[in-house]
Amino acid sequence: MSTTEKTFSVAGTATNPDGTTKARFANDLVARHKILNKAGCTDINLIELPHAMTKLQALQFLQEQGITDGDAGYAVANKLAEKTKIAKKGELTVSASSVKTAKAPAKAPAKAATTVEA
Repeated sequence: MSTTEKTFSVAGTATNPDGTTKARFANDLVARHKILNKAGCTDINLIELPHAMTKLQALQFLQEQGITDGDAGYAVANKLAEKTKIAKKGELTVSASSVKTAKAPAKAPAKAATTVEA
């Protein structure tokens, strides 16, 4: 993945025709609502975010707003756990016990300097 993550201005949940509820992200509230409605989704609950956010930030914001009831809450919590796990994979952790150092080759003993007088 690149160093910049895609950001979204709309986030929420919607229930698919098969009954599964998923977290949704978009940049245009009206267009996304129309697309989901046309696809047969129900319980469409999308909100505009206060500023552009990554999926992880948007999911955290949704939880702060109280989207925690029923299937919508489960979908947000499940996706948040998934995104948090992915974010933690990208972090580098270093501990002193896991660092292995290569042994330097032993130095040869220094030879005594000999001088020859003529």
